[in-house]
Amino acid sequence: MKKFFNTVLPLTALLFLLTGFAQAQDTTEAPAVKKVTAVKNTFGSVWLIDNQTVMVPVKGTLEFDIQHRFGTINNGAKDLFGFFAPSNIRFGLNYAPIKNLFVGVGITKERKQIDLNAKYALLQQTTDNKIPVGVSYYGNMVIDTRNKSNFRYDAHRLSYFNQLIIARKITKNFSAQVAPSFSWYNNVEGYVDSKGTIQKKMKNGHLAIAFMGRYKVTKLSSIIVGYDQPLTQHPTNNPHPNISFGFETVTSSHAFQVFFGNYYGIVPQSNNVFNQNDYRESQYVIGFNITRLWNF
Repeated sequence: MKKFFNTVLPLTALLFLLTGFAQAQDTTEAPAVKKVTAVKNTFGSVWLIDNQTVMVPVKGTLEFDIQHRFGTINNGAKDLFGFFAPSNIRFGLNYAPIKNLFVGVGITKERKQIDLNAKYALLQQTTDNKIPVGVSYYGNMVIDTRNKSNFRYDAHRLSYFNQLIIARKITKNFSAQVAPSFSWYNNVEGYVDSKGTIQKKMKNGHLAIAFMGRYKVTKLSSIIVGYDQPLTQHPTNNPHPNISFGFETVTSSHAFQVFFGNYYGIVPQSNNVFNQNDYRESQYVIGFNITRLWNF
């Protein structure tokens, strides 16, 4: 009997121990699955200096834009570093009627241009990196409303811009994007050669690529930089690249950017095709962008 208890009791205790362990295993909850969502706030605004960002505001957002460029600073004190020189300004109004779509209209002082534009978010970067980048398409149609004597046909007033924007929020504080673009002008300036034949000074189509970056230095403030490189070679008047850098501060409903850059124009195809400000000659302009958002 003593031998029986010496054998059975340890086995019974072991059985209860294993049963309790098994029950503990059965009652342990499975770890919660982390919800996959789209990465937020890749950039603080739809604009980053002279280019659109990958951002598309949420459905029901109304935005008002004010964009301003002073004259070049290379004349120094003669015109107070461009502040007293002729300036360029654009007012824009945009709305998100459905998810991922932003449409708008703008007016620009240079060439008295009116632009109709749209941006659509094709892909959004996800928190699990299964979609590692955000991708948006931006396009516009611009009407030059200057005096009729500048154009032979009304169709010559029109120009178009198409851009594919690819961006990634690399860290909590650093975001970058690359954006190839194609500009088209229905009418370009010409000249008469020695044989009396009219030749185009520029091609109608123009390829370019833009690189942009933002680094947050505080919760609301960032350093912003950009570089725009023309790719198409024209017969004459090839545009110069644009180097830009500045400072941005944002709130939930505002964004303010102040910067230096070579682009005087604000409409993107005007900048990409016609920019003659050369950074090697210190032909920079001081500019700023202000955006104001309302949600309905």
